[in-house]
Amino acid sequence: MSQVSKIRVAVVFGGRSSEHAISCVTAGAVMAAIDRDRYEVVPVGIARDGRWVLPPADLSLAIEDGRLPEVTGAGSALALPFDPDGRGLLVVRPGEIPETLAEVDVVLPLLHGPYGEDGTIQGLLDLAGVRYVGAGVLASAVGMDKGYMKLVWQARGLPVGPYVLVGDREWRRERKRKIDEIKELGLADGAPVFVKPARAGSSMGITRVADEAALEAAVEAAREHDPKVVVEAAVEGREVECGVLQGEDDGPAVASLPAEVLMAGEHDFYDFETKYLDGSTRMAIPPDLPAAAIEEVRRVAVQAFEALDCEGLARVDFFHTPDGRWILNEINTMPGFTPASAFPQMWAATGLDYPALVDRLIQTALKRSTGLR
Repeated sequence: MSQVSKIRVAVVFGGRSSEHAISCVTAGAVMAAIDRDRYEVVPVGIARDGRWVLPPADLSLAIEDGRLPEVTGAGSALALPFDPDGRGLLVVRPGEIPETLAEVDVVLPLLHGPYGEDGTIQGLLDLAGVRYVGAGVLASAVGMDKGYMKLVWQARGLPVGPYVLVGDREWRRERKRKIDEIKELGLADGAPVFVKPARAGSSMGITRVADEAALEAAVEAAREHDPKVVVEAAVEGREVECGVLQGEDDGPAVASLPAEVLMAGEHDFYDFETKYLDGSTRMAIPPDLPAAAIEEVRRVAVQAFEALDCEGLARVDFFHTPDGRWILNEINTMPGFTPASAFPQMWAATGLDYPALVDRLIQTALKRSTGLR
């Protein structure tokens, strides 16, 4: 009796962004959860300088004693040919003709931040005619850029808090005018603001500012991650997240039970350390809220997902204000899958465990067409 061939999945991780290590941790957790009876996994690492490699088998993809994992560039060099008929990864060795490693059925691009989550690798995969998990080029780019994300949501009538977008040229040429704009968010009256890189995640480069004197330094700190910066008025409220999955068989998108971020200790906000390093954060799934509020946040999360024309998956982050309003904070079109990440925890509480969640994402990607949709 002939053996049924397995579906070949390339798991791409690492990348050039400041979220390189979290991408590695995500990949390690996902690869451990993939059903090896159904899928053949091809790990593909991207070093910080952009080199694609077939990483060593002993590469650790976990945070160990506070040390973050990294794709160093060690291993055979890989390339993705722009041939929609090939769907293969090429192994490139010095002085040798490139050889095909494997034809890939689907790619899991587990990259966070610029040069991955922002539509760049999605465009590369579209050119190569390879199916992949997650949002397409436009939704990935808009979802990554907090400025455009908010513009789209506002155009759809969805609730967004006050903010100021600070572009690179504006900051260099019209700094005083932009500072005056930011003051109008309430900083001049002592209300805090949050200064963020426009196209970064994992709370990288974010500063809470309550004093005008600290504003310029906070903007410069954010600009170390991205020349475009978003400054948001602080919203009083509870931080709540909700997972969204593309509907099955062309059905509508569906939302998970939401999770409330509960922080211990002296942290001012949900930063990188509280997310991944010190273990002080826990999730309440679902939050201690009325059933009507839970259903409302799930409904708005789906609207936010569909407004950006997302595919596959996303995590939508909210503030729930004391007067009962839901304010959209941001969307992540490739949310973290680390053991500490909210997205898999929320879906597990909703009835879809980690391996089943990964399987659903792969199967959804396999069913969609390549090219324009």
